[in-house]
Amino acid sequence: RLAERRRTMDLPSDLQPVSMSVIDDLDLELFERQYLPNAIASDVLEKNNRSTEDKLKSLRFITTSGVPTMLGLLAVGKEPGMHIPGAYIQFLRIEGTELTDPVRSQKEIRGPLSQLLGRLGDILDANNNVSALITGTPIELKVSDYPLPALHQLCRNAILHRNYEGTSAPVRIYWFSDRIEIYNPGGPFGQVTKENFGQPGITDYRNSYLAEAMKVLGYVQRFGVGIQIARHELKKNGNPEPEFQIESTNILVTIRKREEK
Repeated sequence: RLAERRRTMDLPSDLQPVSMSVIDDLDLELFERQYLPNAIASDVLEKNNRSTEDKLKSLRFITTSGVPTMLGLLAVGKEPGMHIPGAYIQFLRIEGTELTDPVRSQKEIRGPLSQLLGRLGDILDANNNVSALITGTPIELKVSDYPLPALHQLCRNAILHRNYEGTSAPVRIYWFSDRIEIYNPGGPFGQVTKENFGQPGITDYRNSYLAEAMKVLGYVQRFGVGIQIARHELKKNGNPEPEFQIESTNILVTIRKREEK
C-alpha cells in the first residue's frame, strides 16, 4: 500500500485517482461512441478485442485497479462535478460595468468535456452582438463585439490550465457591457512564471493529459499558441489587447469590447 501511495503521489494531477468514484461514474457509451473513435484509428479499433475496462486503462481514464482518474471523470464522467467540485463554468451576463449591476442571465455549465465545451460555445455565440459595417460598397461586412476564435481560445485555456485540486472554485466568465472577464483558478505552472506569462514559446501544462483529451475531441489544434491566436484575432477585429492579471493561485483575463472606428 505504501508503494502504491508513493506511485500515486508521483502522478500528474490529471492522472490522480479520484477517491469514492467508480467505473459506473463514467459514461461508457459516450466513451465508446465519441472518444475512442477520435483517439484511436478505425482499423486499429476493428482489430481490438480488448474489454472496455482495458481500453479505459490504456487511455488513463481509470487506474490499474479500476478507479477513475481525474482525466477520466473530466472527459467522460456522467457528472464530473460530483467528484471534482470545481469542474464547471459559472457564466454571468451583466447589464453594466460593475458586479453590482443587474444580471441579465446566469448559467452553470456542466458535463463531460465535449458537452461542457459545446454548451459554452453556444452561450458565447448567443451573447456576442454582430452588426453590419457600413463601408460604402455593395458588400455588407459583419463585425462582432468580440471575435469568437479569441473567446474560445482564452476560455479553453482557463479550463485546460486551471487547478482542479484543492479548490472548489469554477472557471468564471463574467460578460459585462464593456468587457469580458475570464477567471481561472490556477496560477502559473512549471516554467511559466508571472514575468514570462504569454510570451511565445513559453508554455507548460499542469494537466498535460487533459490537453491531449481536448485535442482528441477537436477543441485544441496546436499546443502553446492559444494566447497568440487570441491576440491576433482581437487585433484583426479591432479589440484592444487582452489584459492578464496574474497571481500565484489564479489568473484573470480581461477582454475589452471592440473599439468603434
